[in-house]
Amino acid sequence: MEISLAGRRAFVTAGGAGMGRATVLAMHRLGAEVFTCDVDPTGLQTLPDGVSSSVCDVTNSAELDALFDRILPDGLDFMINNAGVAGPTKLVEDITDDEWRHTMAVCIDSHFYCARRVVPVFKQQRHGAIVNLISGAGILGYPTRSPYAAAKWAVTGFTKTLAMELGPDNIRVNGVVPGNVNGDRMERVITAHAATEGLDAEVVRRMYAIGTSMQCYVDPEEIADLIMFLCSDYGRHISGQVIGVDGNTETLWPRS
Repeated sequence: MEISLAGRRAFVTAGGAGMGRATVLAMHRLGAEVFTCDVDPTGLQTLPDGVSSSVCDVTNSAELDALFDRILPDGLDFMINNAGVAGPTKLVEDITDDEWRHTMAVCIDSHFYCARRVVPVFKQQRHGAIVNLISGAGILGYPTRSPYAAAKWAVTGFTKTLAMELGPDNIRVNGVVPGNVNGDRMERVITAHAATEGLDAEVVRRMYAIGTSMQCYVDPEEIADLIMFLCSDYGRHISGQVIGVDGNTETLWPRS
């Protein structure tokens, strides 16, 4: 089985690092014309030639609209809503208004802003695929991470609803659930968890591994591989699904 995205156009949010970067690189390698954005310009500067990138705050709909005004006139095939933020690691009574609102703005508002703009184009062309990055926190509870869990459950509901709403227009919408993804963001989550529980970071790292059936961590490229399949013609009748690449997460908060 060989996947080609030649002649297709894709927009990936937060493509400067982690899963977003892996997705941008995979799509570029498979022949797609790729557009991406990130709030941090650092990672964008080292993307390969041929990838169009912009600095953009996805919580600002006006900034996103300006990007879409440049991209959409020539059509779009794939919208990858990857942007997310871990949010605070705190008990609910200690979370501030700003922490709650920022987590929601990045993790769910940005998905809405992007879908609102691409759906009319997808409907006009009678095809398109949206992939939303969810999280184990979008299918399980996550103590001390209530803003993140609430936002990711919202993404799950948004994904399921859009799949039903847009299916008659030949538009596919799916959610990908990453597991413990190797990288800087996972290290920050482990550090925050360790501090909250008063544990050594290595103990927490092992706890997260044994919270999955396969007792594993995954690489960003594994997430990108699934996204490539869902966007390709091989996934032409896959919609409304929430699919994990996580070794089967059983719990996000192994009890110490």
